[in-house]
Amino acid sequence: MSVVTSQVTTRVVAEDEAEIRLDRWFRRHFPGVTQGALQKLCRTGQIRIDGKRAEAATRLMPGETLRIPPLNLAVAAPVKVAPVIDERSRKEAERMVIYRDEQVMVIDKPSGLPTQGGPGIVKHIDGMLDALRFGSEHRPRLVHRLDKDTSGLLLLARTPGVAAKLAAAFRTRVVHKTYWAVVVGRPIPPNGRMELDLVRVDGFRGERVAVAGAYDKDIAHAITDYVTVDHASKKMSWLELSPLTGRTHQLRVSCASIGSPILGDTPYGKEVDGRNSALVDGFSEQLHLHARRLVLPHPAGGKLTLEAKLPPHMAATFRDLGFTIPATAAAVRA
Repeated sequence: MSVVTSQVTTRVVAEDEAEIRLDRWFRRHFPGVTQGALQKLCRTGQIRIDGKRAEAATRLMPGETLRIPPLNLAVAAPVKVAPVIDERSRKEAERMVIYRDEQVMVIDKPSGLPTQGGPGIVKHIDGMLDALRFGSEHRPRLVHRLDKDTSGLLLLARTPGVAAKLAAAFRTRVVHKTYWAVVVGRPIPPNGRMELDLVRVDGFRGERVAVAGAYDKDIAHAITDYVTVDHASKKMSWLELSPLTGRTHQLRVSCASIGSPILGDTPYGKEVDGRNSALVDGFSEQLHLHARRLVLPHPAGGKLTLEAKLPPHMAATFRDLGFTIPATAAAVRA
């Protein structure tokens, strides 16, 4: 199928598309234009930026005007129609939002709700994102993920350009993440750094990783700083975890590796006298891991700091152990 646009048009580069390559901009807005066709249009001067010739690799700046010639599209771009979201699901999704502006949105993900779908998973955050458009033409995009049973802060981009910026921020480690965990036992030393080489293994239930052996291949180095904030004798401790890398199950394996598995983390606990070492009588068997704080460069400038309150099962454990829960600070963009 061939579709021809009949006239020359102009488009203004949006703020969130700063530094994007011209060819990537075309793939986003005119997916039917092939790379070869685009390069030919550039060579012949039919595509111009502010009246000047451009190359496919040219980086765009906000406010620049693109001249778009009549296009012979190899394939017509499909018209995407947002699915109909029932009111109950919409309200459930909106209740999770704790911060929103024109560029980003942050939700407080409950424990037990997967970030993305998979075999046998019907309900997940990714499937609820159309309910969080808030009038925007763009569907919010995930830029990182949390394990199903981890609660707390999950960052969303509200436009494709912002998604690219935030993804780059996570890759270059300028996003600072802080987690709270209740672990079994008391780590010695109480503060320090955990460094491990991790390897994926075939798990009985979903994704699993383990500490790599001497001959394992495809290993991933994981670094986590930790601080013991409080402890209840030698029974359980409250840790503040700061991952410096972003590996699958990094925090969970790291805590288990020093003999203090996260409370409720049975996949990484050990069998001791017929009982899993990650369980303690009288306490919830849910995973006690919470994404408490995010500090990141805001795509529009400045620094954004956010916190999420403890989920109910962790708050109950804190109270039972006598830990004092600090107030949750309001979102701050400085």
